[in-house]
Amino acid sequence: MTPARRVGRTVWRRRPAGGTGAALSEAWPGFGLRGPRRTALASSRSLWGTLSLPLGDDGVVAGRDEAGDPVVLGLFRTAQLDAVVIGSAWTAQVLALRAIDAGAEVVVESARPPVWAPLTAHAAAGGRCAAIHGVGEIPDREPELSGPVLVVRDCGAQPPRKGPARAPWQAVLTLLPFLGPHTAGLLAEADLVGVQRVSPQEAEVLARTLRLAPEQAAALPGLDDGAMLWCTARHRVFVRWEPTAAETGLLGEARRID
Repeated sequence: MTPARRVGRTVWRRRPAGGTGAALSEAWPGFGLRGPRRTALASSRSLWGTLSLPLGDDGVVAGRDEAGDPVVLGLFRTAQLDAVVIGSAWTAQVLALRAIDAGAEVVVESARPPVWAPLTAHAAAGGRCAAIHGVGEIPDREPELSGPVLVVRDCGAQPPRKGPARAPWQAVLTLLPFLGPHTAGLLAEADLVGVQRVSPQEAEVLARTLRLAPEQAAALPGLDDGAMLWCTARHRVFVRWEPTAAETGLLGEARRID
């Protein structure tokens, strides 16, 4: 993992009731493929029929950065993507809902099915696929480009080491409520890490494991419920969630503790 990239001067912190939050630090997310950003294109008329242009970003939107640009998580690729989220089931559920809307199948491994029941009911109502399985009971899938799969492992701070068989067009998201004995190993193997508010002691551990800049680690204990840090091997960016009315109606407001 390369040294942490500084993401800027300010981050969102918890704020007193009625106050306004500070802006997030600016950074190039670098998680998904970004769509066109040019406002004009010059070309001869004879070439118009040969042009093929991307129409948008590739992946699942996880909020906005300080500049107001969407931060896109490129979850589904030709090789499996392993992600770790240190935070609440709310965060994992919003990502799952957005993955479903993007055409993915969602499979949940959890010892607390009632927590995930609203998501599966919502998916079924829309003709989409989402299923809950007990810990260690998740079946293998055969994802493909036209049918990617997001596996969410909600198994507490010490998830079973054995997960689903690796596959292309599959993303495995391991949800951790807090740091546990095996967290360092999970983080070392992860392609993507999301961190909500943690204790100062946990922030110190994450600073060493993820090679965070001092100001990034110092900001983690003060994040409010709607903000988090996303990390890849090369980039760090603080993000604020912008849940839709439908997501809030189904899951409630953003939160750190379930």
